[in-house]
Amino acid sequence: MAKLHTYAGTKPHKVVSPAVWLKARTAFLKKEKKFSKLRDALSKERRALPWVKVAKDYTFDTTEGKKSLAELFAGKHQLVIYQFMLGPDWDEGCRGCSLEADCFNLLPAHLRARDTTLVAVSRAPLNKILAFKKRMGWDFTWVSSFNTDYNYDYQASATPEEIKAGKMTYNYRTITPFADGELPGVSVFYKDGQDIYHTYATYGRGLDMFMTSNHYLDLTPKGRDENPAWDNPAQWLRLRDEYKS
Repeated sequence: MAKLHTYAGTKPHKVVSPAVWLKARTAFLKKEKKFSKLRDALSKERRALPWVKVAKDYTFDTTEGKKSLAELFAGKHQLVIYQFMLGPDWDEGCRGCSLEADCFNLLPAHLRARDTTLVAVSRAPLNKILAFKKRMGWDFTWVSSFNTDYNYDYQASATPEEIKAGKMTYNYRTITPFADGELPGVSVFYKDGQDIYHTYATYGRGLDMFMTSNHYLDLTPKGRDENPAWDNPAQWLRLRDEYKS
């Protein structure tokens, strides 16, 4: 008979022989394979979505001076922009966005090999971005959209009018904006000659796929170990240099 083993933070678990464990594991593997195939099919549908031509000019502040949206492609056809929550009046970035950045900091070189450039954008002035970037030890490209409409147009920030009205569009629905009006997102663009197209954007739970640390935790017995009673399930999260251990 299987024994039940209980320890802090988990539900009682059966302790079985290797043969019984293997049977359970291979049965679950069938579900994992089905999920992988469904994910492949969903990714194929995503790539087939229609595009929208970008009609507005955007100019960003960078360490190399002013750059247009076209110049952010850096010679590639595809551009992924992570909309990092760092408002003009903030002294440090969002904890969740910082976790995302920890996960993708060394990723751009691999993406460039597949005709894709990855950059982050925030509404904070460039000097604030660079100060926080230095603190966190990141070296990915991070530009400022300060005094532009980019964040507003791509659902990454609420306008002053939306904050006053108490509603904005985010993740393709109407919500009450955060007090500071900043929100995260990922937008994807394709450049064909002089034309730029917006091909995809994701927000909210759609960003979870980029938090690789969460997916490692999902493999463990305790999972993400978040308290469902918390207002924000990830309120345990800190900036990397703020953890006590």
